[in-house]
Amino acid sequence: MSVATDAVLRELAEVLWEESPGHHGGALSKILVAAGEGGSRVIDYRISSYEPRAHVALHAHDAKEQIYHFIEGEGLLTIGDRKVIVRKNSYVFIPPTVPHALHNTGLGNLVFLVITAPVVVA
Repeated sequence: MSVATDAVLRELAEVLWEESPGHHGGALSKILVAAGEGGSRVIDYRISSYEPRAHVALHAHDAKEQIYHFIEGEGLLTIGDRKVIVRKNSYVFIPPTVPHALHNTGLGNLVFLVITAPVVVA
């Protein structure tokens, strides 16, 4: 696998919005740094914007950790067996195998950063 060997500087406007599998109703992301070919060795970094009523279905990652950092809007996060309200300045660390889902229950877009990295076993 080849990874980037030089620093990468880009503008958000250069990156297209995408709707990933399992994301519904205007749950869009811009993949800013991708793990793998031509990107980072391990880090996936993206910004997501969910329109009102948009959501990602309940799912879990077997070998990945994630951080969601909310910068605008509000929504309802399912994490394990809990449901919690998230809004600007909320953040959550999601360990591997923990089921999670996210719904925009607010009146405007729910905007957040997503950082994903694989679990490193020593």
